[in-house]
Amino acid sequence: MGENNTSFNKYRFMWLMVFFDLPTDTKQQRKASAMFRKRLLADGFMMFQFSIYIRNCPSKENADVHAQRVRGLLPKEGKVGILCVTDKQFGSMELFYGSRKTTLPIGYHQLELF
Repeated sequence: MGENNTSFNKYRFMWLMVFFDLPTDTKQQRKASAMFRKRLLADGFMMFQFSIYIRNCPSKENADVHAQRVRGLLPKEGKVGILCVTDKQFGSMELFYGSRKTTLPIGYHQLELF
């Protein structure tokens, strides 16, 4: 494998992160929040924490497509953030369970066919 091989390049693969704080005071707000989560899951996202969902993308262009889909799913109320980071940046994240450091439990769970 030469240095020009980008198939597993940690700077080419991207992680798309969607984090949100949606109101759940009324039945309609709870329904909108649940629908937003279900649609994220249907688009290949997985729950990282309760209001943080992530998706691995093979390129920046692919991440842009999924970010645009998320923009189309936005509920009428609440706050939603979309962040795209490289696999290298995502891998440098530090995670803790209480005061104990833990490893990233995330692998490449999805299969993408081109």
